[in-house]
Amino acid sequence: MEKGIYTLVLRLESDRVIEVGSLGPIRFKEGYYAYTGSARGAGGLARVARHIAVMEGTNPARRWHIDRLLPISTLVEVVATVTGEDQECAIARKIGERLPSVDNFGSTDCHCPSHLHFSSDRQEILEAVRAAHPRPSSDEKEEAKDGSQED
Repeated sequence: MEKGIYTLVLRLESDRVIEVGSLGPIRFKEGYYAYTGSARGAGGLARVARHIAVMEGTNPARRWHIDRLLPISTLVEVVATVTGEDQECAIARKIGERLPSVDNFGSTDCHCPSHLHFSSDRQEILEAVRAAHPRPSSDEKEEAKDGSQED
């Protein structure tokens, strides 16, 4: 499985207060949330499938902060960047330049203010997330299509 960085765009249908591990109770407003995570380990981007399983209730595990929000939200979109580079924090920061964040959510292992961002507007959050994820250049697209690289 390819490795990379992903952002889940979620929809929360109503205001909720959720107990989020060491962060305690957090009030989540109705609207859209963007959670950015890393999938650079052995399973790669299969981590996204794990999150979907938690959301659907087929995986009862509650390991990460996001696992508390997933079961009460719906998936709007997944934006992923295939990379071996550690771009998780850079992408989360770019989203945070455009959208407010939920303090300390998903960022206990780094120095970011948060890896979860909010918008009441679907289009606004989708644009912020898509703009934050780097897109391959046309040369990289051709290399991926060919499976070849120039030396």
